[in-house]
Amino acid sequence: MSRPPAKRGARKLPGARFLAARLGPKAAEDEDDVRPLRDPGAGGLTLRAMLPNAITAAALCSGLTGIRFAIEGQWTFAIGLVVLAGVLDGIDGRIARLLNAQSRFGAELDSLADSLSFGVAPALILFMWSLEGWPTFGWLGALAFAICCVLRLARFNARIDLDDQPHKSAGFLTGVPAPVGAGLAFTPFYLWLETGYAGFRDPVLMAAWLTLIAGLMISNLPTLSWASLRPRRAIRLPLIAFTGLAFAALLLEPWWTLAAISIVYLALMPYGLVKYARIRRRKQAAETASPPAA
Repeated sequence: MSRPPAKRGARKLPGARFLAARLGPKAAEDEDDVRPLRDPGAGGLTLRAMLPNAITAAALCSGLTGIRFAIEGQWTFAIGLVVLAGVLDGIDGRIARLLNAQSRFGAELDSLADSLSFGVAPALILFMWSLEGWPTFGWLGALAFAICCVLRLARFNARIDLDDQPHKSAGFLTGVPAPVGAGLAFTPFYLWLETGYAGFRDPVLMAAWLTLIAGLMISNLPTLSWASLRPRRAIRLPLIAFTGLAFAALLLEPWWTLAAISIVYLALMPYGLVKYARIRRRKQAAETASPPAA
């Protein structure tokens, strides 16, 4: 028996087609790809899809294992593992993008891992290293850092689908990213380890420093995003050579190099403010000069 003709204008059942949809929170702040959701009936996860999540889990294990070494008083291993977690966090999202393996599960896993590796772990390690000498206010400083890290990640997740993001549209981030914040928080340790100066371990100084970094993480300041930098053709080869030398310095003198990176990053923050203000003025001038739409 032939099927009766469908009524004109009849509504299709929900879920009849899978449309391209914007994914939820992404694994990295400088990713702005739009990927279609996978067909849930296509089968289980492939190894390609699992690889970025496995790297995220490895970063989480690295950051949390740093707490164990801190309990044993092995400070270099403790902080080195958090730095390693930052390196792994920097590549998992990019591997997911290269393999076309982005997913909402991976994005949520990344945010949760970041809150532990770059919020909770540094706060506990620095409390055991320095802040327990000033128990009450030192613990408040550690709490401020951990809470601000979580708030930053929550703010990023909440804004990911908003179209109106002035900083992101100009190629900037809002505030200091969580992995960078953890690296900056460890700067007094880098200097203490290399110089032996006890003042860098002072709990009052450490509490004030942690509070400052916590404020930078949740601030509305535009900060530079390395993914949006476009070096001029004339300096590309010298820049590659400098990067190679910086990597060699990181292998030979890791703590001095990490301290230098932290200081350079902080020194470039005013430059980021000036550059963003220039881009914003140029954009406003272009909007004013353009004729109104009919």
